[in-house]
Parts: sequence; structure tokens; C-alpha cells
Amino acid sequence: MSFNKQDIQKALETITAPGEGKSLVENNNLKNVVIFGNEVIVEITISNPTLQAKKKVESEITKAIKSNVSENIDVKVNVTVEKPVVKENSNPNQIRGKEIPNIKNIIAIASGKGGVGKSTITANTAISLAKMGFNVGVLDADVYGPSQHIMFDVEKARPLSVKVDGRSKMKPIENYGVKLLSLGFFTDPNQAVIWRGPMASKALNQLIFDGDWGELDFLLIDLPPGTGDVHLSIVQALPINGAVVVSTPQNIALADAKKGVAMFQQENINVPVLGIVENMAYFTPEELPDNKYYIFGKDGAKNLAEDINTQFLGEIPLVQSIRESGDVGHPVALQEGTILEDAFNKITKEMVAQLLKRNENLPPTEVVRITTMSGCSSVKK
Repeated sequence: MSFNKQDIQKALETITAPGEGKSLVENNNLKNVVIFGNEVIVEITISNPTLQAKKKVESEITKAIKSNVSENIDVKVNVTVEKPVVKENSNPNQIRGKEIPNIKNIIAIASGKGGVGKSTITANTAISLAKMGFNVGVLDADVYGPSQHIMFDVEKARPLSVKVDGRSKMKPIENYGVKLLSLGFFTDPNQAVIWRGPMASKALNQLIFDGDWGELDFLLIDLPPGTGDVHLSIVQALPINGAVVVSTPQNIALADAKKGVAMFQQENINVPVLGIVENMAYFTPEELPDNKYYIFGKDGAKNLAEDINTQFLGEIPLVQSIRESGDVGHPVALQEGTILEDAFNKITKEMVAQLLKRNENLPPTEVVRITTMSGCSSVKK
């Protein structure tokens, strides 16, 4: 049996660095390879301090070498946790990593509570961006209640496995010019997803890092309601450029939307909020298109945006065709020359405008790595 360092390095190119989205070799995690006869010692550094990450990378390295080089090799892995350098005067609890290649802008679409139409806003905004000529992807991060695969009429589709630089990746499903990955592709629609936080976060990381997104101008992330494990996993894993919060005008929804904004503005998360969208702003009957009935209140989200010094991105009326179009997998933004198409176009353009301002005035957003949980339970006064 004959092998050398190059054989070992080539085998390790198939392993993704924990939380990085790149191989151990690409990401410079591989520090040294020492060969003594049939014994190979691999020295690597990782930034993820958890025991789970260490065990996982040790197992993957051993498996890759034995599978791709020789079963008879005795593999030993030395893992060192390398803490990223914290710049002077920076927040010690907010440690940043590297940006994701090939994805220019990542925007999280969030809401403080469920039922306000966040997934509808995400789908129609993505389609509006695609119609403007951008390369767009949607990551359905609502692991407990995924719906984007239904809204894009690809409910029965299944992502294919493709080889990218020697690694297996999931090819997103594409429809209406938008690339999509959702947990809905991999779960039984008749079964509830009953997972604890770590399981949900692990599944989400697979969608993020095992997806072959290609070149994207925008990746929109449809977050679940609330402010929990999945939200923290997203800001830890991805370099979010900005967040959009969706609410109805109702006081109860606004109270939760305010918490959603506050989550992104926390010192150790610090994701810029691009603005607030008011969904179901008013009801307009089809037979009385000029009438507006403010069922859930008037200008609630607009006033909230002013109160917390955040941009108001626009309003979407409560119209039956929006619900019907989403249910049949043909979002209303696909329509041409309608009031609803115009409404989503205006919101999308305002969102992009705010993103451009953010990119001009702030440094590039990178991955947020939270080293402690201090400060995560309340907003710093």
C-alpha cells in the first residue's frame, strides 16, 4: 500500500468545515498531515467549540481517508479549536466569520407571530426580484411548518443530488425563476415534525450548506414565527445583510413584531432591519375595488416603523385572490398589470433601496458566532 500527503488532502476536500460551507482544505482548516507507515495523523483547527462538532469532523475525516485512500490506514485526528480574533472595541459576544461565496445578499423575512402572511410576502417578493432580472433563491427555514414548496407549486418535487468539487450537494428546485430548498421536500405532509431545537438547527444547516445554490443576487430566508433556536441558528450560520419584519396592523401582532425587530437589533446579533411590511392592511371587496375596510386597524405597522425609527416598506391589502393564488402555487406577483403586482413591486423596490443604503453605510455582514448566551433573553436598554 502506497500513499502520500496529496492523497490524504484530496480525500479531505470532500469534507465540509463545521459551519463554514467550504471544505477543510479550501477553508485552511487543515494544518498538517504526518505519515508514519500505515499511520496518518491529521491536524486541523475548527472555530466551532462544541464537542458534537469535534466528534463529527473526526468521524468524517476517518471515513473519508479509509474510503478514498485505504481501509488499512490507522487514522488519528487532532482537533484544535481556534477562536476568531476579536477586534479592539468590538463586542466580545459577537464574533464574525467568513461570508458565503456566490451569494451577494441574504435577507431574512421574519415576524413576531404566526399567521401574518410572512411566507406569502417572501414568495411574492422573490418572484418580484426574479422578474426584475435578479438571480434569486428562497430558503424555507420554517422547519415545523414549511409552505414555500406549496406556494411555488413544487410540492411533489425532490431535490437531486449533484457532485460539486467532489462533494454531494442538493440541487434546489426551480420554478418561476426562483431556486428553492425547503424541509417540505423531505418530510411526510401527513406527519408532524416533532424535533427539539438542536435537531431542527442541524436540518437547517444541511439545507444551507449542502445546497448547490450557484450564483445568487438574493437569498431570501423565510423564518418561522417567534424568536427561538432557528433564528439564532440562522444568524450564526449565515451572513445576513438585513431583515424584513412582516406584521398586520393589529395591536397584538404589532407587539410581537416589535419583539422581532428587537431580536435583530440586539448587540450580539446586530442584523440591520431594512423595514416593516404591513400585510392585510385593509380589505377591498372585488365588487367594490375603491372601498377600503380596515378590519385589523389602520396604519399600525406604519406607526410602529416611525416609533422605532425603522423604514416602512409598504402595505399589502387583504384580497381573496392573494390567498387563492398562494394555495394553488401561482403567487399573485406573477400577474401582469394588476394592483397587487404593483404593490409587491413597490415593496420589493423599497427593500432593495434600503439594502443599498445599508451596504453603502455599513461594512459587509459576516456570519455571527455567539460565544455566550448572555444578552439573548432581553434587549439591552
